[in-house]
Amino acid sequence: MRVELSEVTLDVEVSGEGPAVLLVHGFPDSHHLWRHQVAALNAAGFTTVAPTLRGFGASERPEGGVEAYHPGKHVGDLVELLARLELDRVHLVGHDWGSGIAQGLTQFFPDRVRSLSILSVGHLASIRAAGWEQKQRSWYMLLFQLAGLAEDWLARDDFAGMRDMLGEHPDAEAVIEGLRAPGALTAALNVYRAGIPAEVQFGPEAPAVPLPESVPVMGVWSTGDRFLTERSMSGTAEFVNGPWRYERVEDAGHWLQLDQPEKVNELLLSFLKENS
Repeated sequence: MRVELSEVTLDVEVSGEGPAVLLVHGFPDSHHLWRHQVAALNAAGFTTVAPTLRGFGASERPEGGVEAYHPGKHVGDLVELLARLELDRVHLVGHDWGSGIAQGLTQFFPDRVRSLSILSVGHLASIRAAGWEQKQRSWYMLLFQLAGLAEDWLARDDFAGMRDMLGEHPDAEAVIEGLRAPGALTAALNVYRAGIPAEVQFGPEAPAVPLPESVPVMGVWSTGDRFLTERSMSGTAEFVNGPWRYERVEDAGHWLQLDQPEKVNELLLSFLKENS
């Protein structure tokens, strides 16, 4: 369905009946990333709301340059989406950039969140504190700051650079096809440019905003993640004021919900039922 918000129209999949679960994808995906989780959650008695974020997939790509894609804009879209759907509180699940956006929503609107499940990407302060190995794995974030050059490198030779970067992504070809649309690649990269410029990665540490006491948090990391170290997720415990649960998923890459859907579904259902 298409949901018109004040600044942008989003492509959103809503299905099922019961307590609501908001599923937030990351770079460079769409709500299709969650198809295995949607089916399992609906079967278990949950409503799922899976939006495609602004700038991605079939959702609109607003004008306004980099700032139109600041993570705060995404948080605002999600809060407005919940209001449009008349949902007061939700279980929140985020992957990759969706994890960061979900954490932001939880920090600023804790009364809207029953529980928070973060996949792959932990708290920013934990990522910054995760040492040299994590900085090596995050090299591409600096490339993404270089407007024009990053687009050229990723799209050159029929998206060879993007194809290499996506690596084991089970939906790589479908994702690349979506990035061929005019402006799609730049819009997808703009969340990095607005949300995690070099100053955020390497500048003096700002005071960390912890996840609130009222929200239980589960962090899930996969052993084959090429982009994120285990320490970046397990260290998130230091920045969670409420209940914290940590889980590892074996034999899965960065897109663990596609590589090991049954295991991810098992973890999500266990955590959601504990906190419903």
